[in-house]
This record gives sequence, C-alpha cells and structure tokens, in this order.
Amino acid sequence: MADAKVIPFDEERPRRRPPRRVRVAPPAGEPVVQPVPEQGRETAEAAAEGAGGSGGPVGRPGDWDRRIAGGLAFLRRRITGEYEVDDFGYDKELTDQVLMSMMRPLFDKYFRVEVKGIENIPKEGGALIVSNHSGTLPLDGLMLQVAVHDHHPAERHLRLLAADLVFMLPVVNELARKAGHTLACAEDAQRLLEAGELVGVMPEGFKGIGKPFRERYKLQRFGRGGFVSTALRARTPIVPCSIVGAEEIYPMVGNAKTLARLLGVPYFPVTPTFPWLGPLGMVPLPTKWTIQFGEPIPTEGFPAEAAEDPMLMFNLTDQVREQIQHTLYRLLVQRRSVFF
Repeated sequence: MADAKVIPFDEERPRRRPPRRVRVAPPAGEPVVQPVPEQGRETAEAAAEGAGGSGGPVGRPGDWDRRIAGGLAFLRRRITGEYEVDDFGYDKELTDQVLMSMMRPLFDKYFRVEVKGIENIPKEGGALIVSNHSGTLPLDGLMLQVAVHDHHPAERHLRLLAADLVFMLPVVNELARKAGHTLACAEDAQRLLEAGELVGVMPEGFKGIGKPFRERYKLQRFGRGGFVSTALRARTPIVPCSIVGAEEIYPMVGNAKTLARLLGVPYFPVTPTFPWLGPLGMVPLPTKWTIQFGEPIPTEGFPAEAAEDPMLMFNLTDQVREQIQHTLYRLLVQRRSVFF
C-alpha cells in the first residue's frame, strides 16, 4: 500500500490533435469576433466557477485525484504511525483534517455561528480566552474551538482546559486528547501559555453547564480566580468571551439528582425531549449562536509577585466576569430570535 503509485486519470488518456481551424473573413460591415484560446477559456471558466457561476464544472478530475491521493497518504500515516503528537497528546493533523471537518457542519449550517471581535485574539504568542459555559452538554467549547481556527487570520488552535470527568470516559478521553484538550490544572495551563499557545477556560464548570433553564445567561461563580493567577505567571493577556445561543439547545427544566449520584455524574438533565424521546431527545435545538471576543486585559504590567496577591486576583476575576456578563446582556438585546 505504501509503494502504490496514484496515476492521474489524465495521463492515461491519449492526447487528441486539435482540429484545424480555417479563418473565414466575415462579410463587410460585420464586426470581427476573435476566437477565445483554450487557455483563456479555462481561465474564464475557473473565474466563473469561483464567482458562483453555474455553467462551470463542479470538480475537475485533477482535483479529485489530489483529494484521493491525500486521503490515501493520510491513511497510510495513520496505519504506519508516521504522525506526531505533543506532550499532551495533541494530534494537529487529525484535528485539522478529521475532527474540525466533523464539527464544521454544526458550526456553519446548524448553529450558524456568527463570530465577532476575532481581532482581539493576538496573532501570535500565548493568550488565555475565558468564556461562559452553558448548554447541558459542552458543545459550546467545541464551537469555540472552530470559531478561533476558522475565523482567525492565523488559523490558530485553541487548547481547552477540561474537567476530570472528560478524561475518565473511554472514547471521549482519547478524542479530547487528540483535539488538544488537557486537564484543567494550573501547571498544564501555564506550560501551554508559556509555549505561545491559545488556552481556553470556562471557569463556571459544571455549575454553568448544568444550571436550570430559568437561570440562563446568568453567570455562576468563577471559582477562586486560578485562571487569573496562571495568566499573571505566564504574563499573557486575558481575552473575555461571551457565547449566546448555547443555553437553548437543551432547555434543562429538571435534574434527576438521585440518578446522577448512581451514575457518578454531576447532574442528570431533564429537558422537554430527554429522556422522553430516547436518543432523539439528545438532538440539540438549531438555535442561532453568536460568539463575541472582548478586548484583551493585559497582564505584563503587573509585578512578578502579583500572582500571589489574593485581592488583585479577586479584582481581575470580577473584571473579567462583569465584562462577559455585560456583553451577554448586550447580545441578548440585539438578538432578533432564538432561532434566527
């Protein structure tokens, strides 16, 4: 399989001699129409196709050849183990070619996510993105990852900090590691930030994602400000982020606490469709999302001992939380409808 050679279809076809053209003079008084060369015709067809014209071909044989060859090469590297992962298990090639491709239809077509303020994320270097958390299931983190990669000019990758429960689940554990997620601890976050990575954190945790529907878009506690301390130690900016639309995908109207304790999970959601409709009840509602990145809060101006000052950490944590909350209220006022 590794020695196989993929031959484009065009090389197998014999080349046909172009027909001989005879120039005929037009009658007097009629304009002379110059024939369009083959190269110019192909350029015009490509331009029309790129502009959305319906007359050009959907895909040329050469494009399909390259896609097939690329897919076969990708499979060969997977089978032979010729791919790289970092110390945290992050597989960039798998994330770009497979995982992002799987999440992109949800982002573009289903939730129709609108991204604002992407210019507030630095083009290079470390930064800590702090966002609200909601939706019963953590789809907002995945959509945030797609938003940063697809809309940022540098196509940056977001490394999310996840809870312990994520790495205890058999299949989810491997996928999370491959997608760049890591354990939500200060040591891992600081290593990534100092290495120039974008790190995403949702300080509300299970309190935010598992809150009842009546408390939607009301931020829960942001913990003890550990994310601020990490950003101060790494001397990286903090970028507040507000997500509107995730609260309504699974309206949580109840919580079966006894069942949650038996299953060992923080909560067991009861929605208008789950568990009443079985697996169909797990299909999220197609709400319209907006992701807004706020102005970054710099940290390089603080002294080295600032990370040990509890009052400073409290003030910065409260500043980030208030900025996210005010942005949520503003986006809700501007929203026309939950679904449009």
